[in-house]
Amino acid sequence: MHRWPITVDDVRGAQKMLAGVARVTPMQTSRHLSGTAGTPVHLKCENLQRTGSFKLRGAYVRIAGLSPVERAAGVVAASAGNHAQGVALAAALLGVRSTVFMPVAAPLPKVAATREYGAEVRLHGANVDQALRAAREYAEDTGAVFIHPFDHWDVITGQATVGLEVLEQCPEVRTVLVGTGGGGLLAGVAIAIKALRPDVRVIGVQAAAAAAYPPSLAAGRPVSLERFATMADGIMVGRPGDIPFDVVNALADGVLTVSEDALSRALLVGLERLKLVVEPAGAAPIAALMAEPGRFEGPVVAVLSGGNIDPQLMQRVLRHGLAAAGRYLSLRVRLADKPGALADLLGVLTRVDANVLDVAHVRIDPQLGLAEVEVDLHLETKGPEHCAAVIGELREDGYVVSR
Repeated sequence: MHRWPITVDDVRGAQKMLAGVARVTPMQTSRHLSGTAGTPVHLKCENLQRTGSFKLRGAYVRIAGLSPVERAAGVVAASAGNHAQGVALAAALLGVRSTVFMPVAAPLPKVAATREYGAEVRLHGANVDQALRAAREYAEDTGAVFIHPFDHWDVITGQATVGLEVLEQCPEVRTVLVGTGGGGLLAGVAIAIKALRPDVRVIGVQAAAAAAYPPSLAAGRPVSLERFATMADGIMVGRPGDIPFDVVNALADGVLTVSEDALSRALLVGLERLKLVVEPAGAAPIAALMAEPGRFEGPVVAVLSGGNIDPQLMQRVLRHGLAAAGRYLSLRVRLADKPGALADLLGVLTRVDANVLDVAHVRIDPQLGLAEVEVDLHLETKGPEHCAAVIGELREDGYVVSR
């Protein structure tokens, strides 16, 4: 039996501390996801939390636990978004000066929000790792207290309050799915839930393109990824935290991975069917439910960890999600290079009710005959079956089609 430095009573104390600071976010039932998963699915909407993510909980508990001398020295953090905003607001509420290092390419809305919450923002480095090094150097030079996004017991205690709320709002829960990066939220939720309901399964979900937990759990220790990149920047962490890893290794019931396509489709479902703005990291549990329907014992609670998504990323992800869902179709069609050939092709597309978004001629290709041309088509379609029907109709009319 593991004994952690925090108990469920500590988590209850954090819950009282956060009263009036962090919202008790709503739990919504999703009929659409319940039908997909074959079991009741409920959504814990931390995307509706203050600052747009669960990060405020841990940041506030951590800063509130500092001594008067430490508070006077101020705090420093590094983040591309969610943790930055959580630290900025928590520090402001507690009257503590905060400095946040963010990558130079951090989304402008997140930089602006962090400043508005009261932090001094310093743009440094090409990525979070470089900003992190700068923040640690700043802490050493100035005496400011470094606030780690996940590798500290006070932070985990704050995040664990999400687990208590899940049990209070959905006492019949059997499985909890948690998007996972460094592991602070997953560790906190596991501690709270397993202390009160050891029968409930707590499962992490990572982006396959940035999944450090599966190899780490296999090795029995935190393992660093050599390369990692995902649209889910909120969980794009190359190495599990030492403290969260020990908890996850002991208490969690596994960590799954989901593809970039699955994340895109999940984000699209969030907008279209759930009427919720969820960032890719927050949509990871939805992606797991959609990718493996029937796998999870219900009722299932999916923790939507955040909703801070840059509008430009939203645009790109939605295009990707629509393509992954069969709502866009890109084709190259070979036809005779003569007047009326393109009109005939477009007539076929009209017949099958495909909306043409873009057309481009390709005339320079050594594989083309002297009297041939290829046309790149980008179409708006109604789903995978409609895509197949469009391709089938073109081929029946004698066109050479490639995707």
